[in-house]
Amino acid sequence: MQINTKNLVSISEANQNFSKVARLVDENGAAIILKNNTPRYDLIEFSQFQTEETIGDEEVEIIAKRILKKHQAAFEELAK
Repeated sequence: MQINTKNLVSISEANQNFSKVARLVDENGAAIILKNNTPRYDLIEFSQFQTEETIGDEEVEIIAKRILKKHQAAFEELAK
C-alpha cells in the first residue's frame, strides 16, 4: 500500500478535528492517522472497505491449491 503524505494526520489532530479527517477521506479515498509519528490507523470510505473485505470463493480456492501444492510433502507426511 502506498501512502500519500497529504493523507497523514496526527492522532491529536484527528481527535480535535475529525471533520478534516473525513474531508481527506472524501477527497483522497483514505486518511492515515499517525500515533507517535508512526502510521497506526487507516481510515477509508465504508464502500471501499466492503469491496476490499470481500474475496471470492474462486480466489480462496486458488490460494488453497497453491498452499497445498507448496506444502504437499509435509501434508502427506502428516497424513501417515
